[in-house]
Amino acid sequence: MAQTDAPGESTPGASRPRWWTELPVIMVLYALYSAGRLLARGDVSTAVDHGLAILRFEKTLHLNAEHPLNRLFTAEPWIGIPADFWYASLHYLVTPAILVWIFRSRSVHYRAARTWLMTSTLIALVGFTLLPTCPPRLLAAGHGFVDTMAQYSDYGWWAGEASAPRGLGGMTNQYAAMPSLHVGWALWCGVMLWRYGGNRLTRATAVAYPLVTTVVVMGTANHYFLDAVAGAAVMGAGLLLAQPVMRLADLAWTRLGALREPVGPALPGASRAGGSSASPAAGSSIVSAGCQTSAGERIPGQRRPGQRRPSTGPSASPADAGDGAPAPAR
Repeated sequence: MAQTDAPGESTPGASRPRWWTELPVIMVLYALYSAGRLLARGDVSTAVDHGLAILRFEKTLHLNAEHPLNRLFTAEPWIGIPADFWYASLHYLVTPAILVWIFRSRSVHYRAARTWLMTSTLIALVGFTLLPTCPPRLLAAGHGFVDTMAQYSDYGWWAGEASAPRGLGGMTNQYAAMPSLHVGWALWCGVMLWRYGGNRLTRATAVAYPLVTTVVVMGTANHYFLDAVAGAAVMGAGLLLAQPVMRLADLAWTRLGALREPVGPALPGASRAGGSSASPAAGSSIVSAGCQTSAGERIPGQRRPGQRRPSTGPSASPADAGDGAPAPAR
């Protein structure tokens, strides 16, 4: 059975990626991510209904981690303020930093890792579009949640509109809570650190980073627990689809290269009827102008066309011809 590379690995003989081709790809992906979040605003009442439905479903399953964590972050600034900075910045710093690290030092694994991240992000955009969800912090006060980022906004660059800088809240979609890409991207970072870090510190960070991020998104009231679960599920789907996506991309590039390949001019000896050229040795002893050969002759003799070759008999040899015989043609 043929062995295939696991997701996250590339063929060892693959060419090293170039930053000037990768950077536009990443920029296009981020543009799609931002535009998708903006276009998927949806109806506010529908988003609130979806958020309340998730909250009721969690209570049915006896899952209620959001309320105690949010109360802790609200009551303890020494926990809540660092958590807000964690939520507002690391999502946009750690993920590209690890992507660049893999690009520079683990280039053989880069393409599959990047494809996994991109595929999962595009799947999440579909989720934002189909299921706009109100985060806990935007529910009515009677549901018991406090927006910690609004509470501690004097300590950071954000205001009361998620983690966007002041005055730019209108450029974000605050109802893109399901799934949580904060958790999804943190999980991807953890897997990359675990697989390619190579020491205990990086492996400890690989475990801690997605776990702490999950706690932070719930404690700051930006996501429900099931949002975090959906973020992990999206990354799992992206992991399964990474290899098929790369194969499709390879096939597309191969066909594009075939379309661009120039058609060379016809060979001078090509047949007009069949389009194929005959072999020089087939049916003719002429190998070049004025140079002919005959069967059994190791070194061809060169003579003008029409000139007859002196014969010494079918079995003659230089020894049999005598001293006065003419030398054989060479």
